Amino acid sequence: MDIEVWSDFICPFCYIGKRRLELALDQFPHKKKVAVTYNSYELDPNAERNPGKSIHELMAEKFGMSVDEARKSNEELGRQANELGLTYNFDTMQHTNTFDAHRVAQYAKNKGKEHAVTERLLRAYFTDSERISDHDTLARLAAEAGLDRGNVRALLKRDDYADDVRIDEKEAAQLGVQGVPFFVFNSKYALSGAQPLDVFKEVLEKVWEEEQSEPSLQSLTPKKSKTTYCTDEGCKIEEDD
Repeated sequence: MDIEVWSDFICPFCYIGKRRLELALDQFPHKKKVAVTYNSYELDPNAERNPGKSIHELMAEKFGMSVDEARKSNEELGRQANELGLTYNFDTMQHTNTFDAHRVAQYAKNKGKEHAVTERLLRAYFTDSERISDHDTLARLAAEAGLDRGNVRALLKRDDYADDVRIDEKEAAQLGVQGVPFFVFNSKYALSGAQPLDVFKEVLEKVWEEEQSEPSLQSLTPKKSKTTYCTDEGCKIEEDD
């Protein structure tokens, strides 16, 4: 089973959704036959690298609420995260642009380290209050996740993997993705949002059962027809009675 996940590193529900999917997979008997891929999605492509405002202030401005209301909303999000063993430090979180972080994640995907890098970047933003647009920070975090620090610094100085980010975002647009996290199972089944754990478990079972019961290809060859085909033993012409 293939699972593609579109997400952003500053999306609180993306980290929650990621962890719920992982917990569901831990209870899924066919986990070893599941491959999860993380794709790029920017919630705010025009975000400043250093807006100079707190998460509460930015949220209040964006949604037309008071700072206190924004803080209470974030506290509720924090409680949901805590239930999954995650720590969200909203008071010190540094909102920023994530394009370069996604470029590093694309490089990590190329090197087989996307899971480690994705987890490290999410924790850096939500828990460690790191500015994940800073190139020195990104290089250090990538190295902690198993990538070569020098190579990451070099790619950040260029435009490496920018096209890969845009390709993911274009595909998301084609799929009609309007928010993240967004999960696609076997290129056929979609699940939007950080759904409850039970929903992830149900979807995994449903997709697995349906994919096992249905043939991957359905023959449209007429029953009564002249059939010509080749195998490794040669080519044949067969005519039905």
